[in-house]
Amino acid sequence: MDRISESTACAVSLLERFTNCTARVGVIGLGYVGLPLALRFSEAGFRVIGFDIDESKADAINSGRSYFMHIPDAAVAAARQRRFEATTCVSRAAEADALIICVPTPLTASREPDLSFVVNTLESILPHLRAGQLISLESTTYPGTTEEELRPRIEKRGLKVGEDIFLCFSPEREDPGNPHFTTRNIPKICGGSTPACLEVGMALYGQAVDRVVPVSSTRAAEMTKLLENIHRSVNIGLVNEMKIIADRMDIDILEVIRAAATKPFGFVPYYPGPGLGGHCIPIDPFYLTWKARQYGLHTRFIELAGEINSAMPHWVVGKVIDALNVQLKSVNGSRILVLGIAYKKNVDDMRESPSVELISLLMARGAQVDYADPHVPVFPRMRNYKLDLKSVPVTADSLGRYDLVLLATNHDAFDYELIRKNARLVVDTRGVYRESAPNIIRA
Repeated sequence: MDRISESTACAVSLLERFTNCTARVGVIGLGYVGLPLALRFSEAGFRVIGFDIDESKADAINSGRSYFMHIPDAAVAAARQRRFEATTCVSRAAEADALIICVPTPLTASREPDLSFVVNTLESILPHLRAGQLISLESTTYPGTTEEELRPRIEKRGLKVGEDIFLCFSPEREDPGNPHFTTRNIPKICGGSTPACLEVGMALYGQAVDRVVPVSSTRAAEMTKLLENIHRSVNIGLVNEMKIIADRMDIDILEVIRAAATKPFGFVPYYPGPGLGGHCIPIDPFYLTWKARQYGLHTRFIELAGEINSAMPHWVVGKVIDALNVQLKSVNGSRILVLGIAYKKNVDDMRESPSVELISLLMARGAQVDYADPHVPVFPRMRNYKLDLKSVPVTADSLGRYDLVLLATNHDAFDYELIRKNARLVVDTRGVYRESAPNIIRA
C-alpha cells in the first residue's frame, strides 16, 4: 500500500510504532472476541491493556487465569509474562496507541439495533482520547454506524479523523472451539474512514493477523460482516424448512444432505438444528433489515429466514409432545432431560442458545426439566432467563428416570451409546443417531 499519509505526523508516528510493535494496544471488552484478540496482539509483541466493566474478568486475567473453556489458563499466564494486563479503569485509555472496541451489539425486544454498549463505550473513552491514536470498532453493526455514531462524537472533541486520530471498522471473525481457525489465521477485513485511517488500521492488524483484506470504506466493511452472517442465516433457514418438509414426507433430511454434498460444484451443505444460536447469526440479519427500512426497502428474504429459524424451538417442542403422546403421556408433569445448553458443540458459550428457549417452552407447558452439559455446570445469569438449574450427571440410572431426553447440543463428551441404551425416549435435534430405533425420534 502506498504511504499516502506520510504528510501527517500522527500517522507517521503510529505507522512506525505499529510496524516495530512498540505501540500499546487497548482492547475494550474482554469477551469471546476481545480476549482472543488481546492475547494475539500480546503474542505479536505488543504491550496490551484489556478493558472490561466486569471486575472479575480483570482479576482473572491479572491472576493468569482464563474464564473461557477454549482458552487455557496457560495462554493467559504467558500473556501476563509479556505484560498483558486488564483493568476496569477507563481513564487508562489515554495510554493506548490503538483502542479496539469489542462490545456487544444486541437487539431490543422489538428487534431493533441496540448500540448502547458501543455508544456508552465511546462516550466513556472520549475524555481520554488524544491525537495519535487509532480507534477500531469490531462489534457487528449496520452500515453507517462508524461514520454516523462514532466519527461525529470523536470530531466534536476537536480531533480531526484522518489527521489527528484514525478510525476504522474491522469486523470480528471468531469461531470459539474451532481448532482449525484462530485469530491469527482468519483473514481480517478492514475499512477506514479515510485513506489514512485505512493505512494505519492495516499496519496495526497486519502485525497480528496473517492476512488483512482492505475495503473501500467503513460502510463496506460493516456490510461485509452482515453478508457473511446473513448468508448463513438464510441457508440455515432453507435447510430447516427442508427438514420440516422431509419429516412430513418421512424422508431423512440428513441422508439427503449427505447425498447432495457429493456434488462437486454448486452445492454447500448446511445442517438443520433446533434453532439458531451464538452472538451473530440470530441477531445480525436484523441490523440490516432495520437499516434497509430507512431506504424504503423491505428485506423479505432475510426476514423470512429469520422467522423460520426463530420458530424451530417451537417445532422441536411439537416433536416432544408427539413423542410423549405416543407413550400416553402429556408434557405437563413429564420429566425431561435436555442434553447440552451451549449454542454449539464443545463450547461453553450460551449466547442466544436455542436450548434455553427449549427449556423455557417446556417449563411453560408444565414439564419438569433438568439439563446436562459438561461445559456449563451452572446455568448462568442471562438477560431474558432466570433459571436456578445445575447440570446433572448422565448415567444409566439417571437416564432411566426421565420420560424423555432431548438432545439439543451434540457435545463430544456425551456417551451416545449409553444414552441410546438407557433413555426411554430420545428426541434428536442434531442427527447424532443415523440408524432408526424404537426410542429415537428425529427432530
